[in-house]
Amino acid sequence: MSDDLRPHVLVAGAGPVGLTAAHELARRGLAVRLVDAAPGPARTSRAVAVHPRTLETLDQMGTVGPVIENGRKNRAFTMYAKGRRLVRLDADYSSMPTRHPYTVIIEQTRTEAVLREAVARLGVEIEWGVRLTGLEQDHSTVRATLRHTDGTEEICETPWLVGCDGGHSAVRKQLGLPLIGESRDTWILADAPVRTDLEPDSIYWVHTGKQALMMVPYARTGHWRLLDTAPATADATGAADRIAARLTAGLGHPVHVGDPEWTSVFTFQQRMVPRMHDGRVFVAGDAAHVHSPASGQGMNTGIQEAYNLAWKIAMVHQGHAPAQLLDTYSTERVPIGKALLGSTRTATFLVALKNALASLALPAVFTVVRAVPALRRAIQRKVLGGMSGLRIEYAASPLTTGAGPEPVPVAAPVAAPVFVPRRRHVPAPGERVATATAHRPDSPGPRALAAELRDVRWTLLVAPGAHDTTGTPVRTATDAATRHGAWLSVRTVGDTRTPGPRPLPDPDGALRRALGLPAGAWALIRPDGYLAAHGGLLTPRALDEALRPLSPTPGQPPHSAPEAVLERPSSDRRADRDNLDTTVGAPQKEATR
Repeated sequence: MSDDLRPHVLVAGAGPVGLTAAHELARRGLAVRLVDAAPGPARTSRAVAVHPRTLETLDQMGTVGPVIENGRKNRAFTMYAKGRRLVRLDADYSSMPTRHPYTVIIEQTRTEAVLREAVARLGVEIEWGVRLTGLEQDHSTVRATLRHTDGTEEICETPWLVGCDGGHSAVRKQLGLPLIGESRDTWILADAPVRTDLEPDSIYWVHTGKQALMMVPYARTGHWRLLDTAPATADATGAADRIAARLTAGLGHPVHVGDPEWTSVFTFQQRMVPRMHDGRVFVAGDAAHVHSPASGQGMNTGIQEAYNLAWKIAMVHQGHAPAQLLDTYSTERVPIGKALLGSTRTATFLVALKNALASLALPAVFTVVRAVPALRRAIQRKVLGGMSGLRIEYAASPLTTGAGPEPVPVAAPVAAPVFVPRRRHVPAPGERVATATAHRPDSPGPRALAAELRDVRWTLLVAPGAHDTTGTPVRTATDAATRHGAWLSVRTVGDTRTPGPRPLPDPDGALRRALGLPAGAWALIRPDGYLAAHGGLLTPRALDEALRPLSPTPGQPPHSAPEAVLERPSSDRRADRDNLDTTVGAPQKEATR
């Protein structure tokens, strides 16, 4: 096959994880081939919750709007036991601000439909009924054996392969990666119409005195996702009547469950791989870890993994970073997978709670919770923090270089806005910068940063000011834009009259306060929205140190560098359209669009 016709990346699996990987690779200009062994899109939904951090990721992709529109925003978790409401825990994201302070309840089939439309707009066609049956690789190429529905086989040669092919992943098996862990209890899932007095604005946990069930309201009126943690039989026969009787006992009012549209009886696993890539082949999502659905983390974690991986493959393939960058995929995501197994194991125990003595203690426990607001808030934040994904951080990552080595000089008087010290937490290296878009989200600066995060590149923000009379920060930023503009978006934050790279408006200083950027300071943001480094004064030495993990290895041959395709709903900026004023002291030119 001609090199011009070969895909840059083969993605196996067209579920939400594979679709995310394909979208982000294609958005960065790589040719993607997307195959799936199934004959067509899934008709049933395992996952139903899209948590806040995943919503932030979808926002960066430009696909969050349809997900929110087609789902139901959930902001509460309500607990019942033996006919009595114990407590309602309302969402409290004050300690982890986000522009999406809610979980969206939406069928996985609808989420996949949104993502399929997005990849189609980028020219990626899904090849259904194509199964990966073998692979081999060398230092430059992966050769995957693909079998079509008519029995024919082909060898697909590609520089990279990403396995997003689920819990029975062929890619994982071909790599010989073990799934380490344990099997757990058998549960039943059902999607069914339910007649109940409950308000559909909360997830409900219902204990009968012997066992627990969960109810999750869909956007479609009267339709719920039901979870029975102790099914009477190993099949779904009579499930509707059994679940209705148990819900009636637990809620204390009559509940009717109609014929389920879909049921699944399964023994869930708590397993993960010890590493997530081997050479030029990677695994993500259920191909890398399978676990209990108790906290709804599987799809969410997989989407975030695919985004983390895609920009790294693109940078290496396009010659903007050394191959060692790809090692950070496992370095960053394996610890998150381990922590996820631990948190879902705890959530599984709490959701099932089959101990009858524990159920007797629940009313007393939650009487105290209701009476002590501080305890209630702490529980709310603990539960939300574990589920939301908002506390995931990469402080220990090799890509997190912290602050630059340059000291902050004594500040000269500067014009308004004046930076008043705030107790509000500002992002530290390794943390997500989307917190800065959540404070005063309608202010120009936070709004502009939210849009900037949809760019496919890294972002360097610099706050110009008078405390460095030589103009070093602006000169350094301008030079960085000239040298690295293909993969680095450089923005001057604040005073749009100051010369330098493209201004990012922040007339009231809301963004600079949220990021902790006084005059001359800077922040380097990864393509997935995490802060890599910041410092008090942007100098060439400070920036070089921050970019050190991206420095190409001497002698490393560059790969071809296709132009990024920035879909308009995803981003309206292109690297080749960044109009820079390279003369400090001259009026800033208007950036073209």
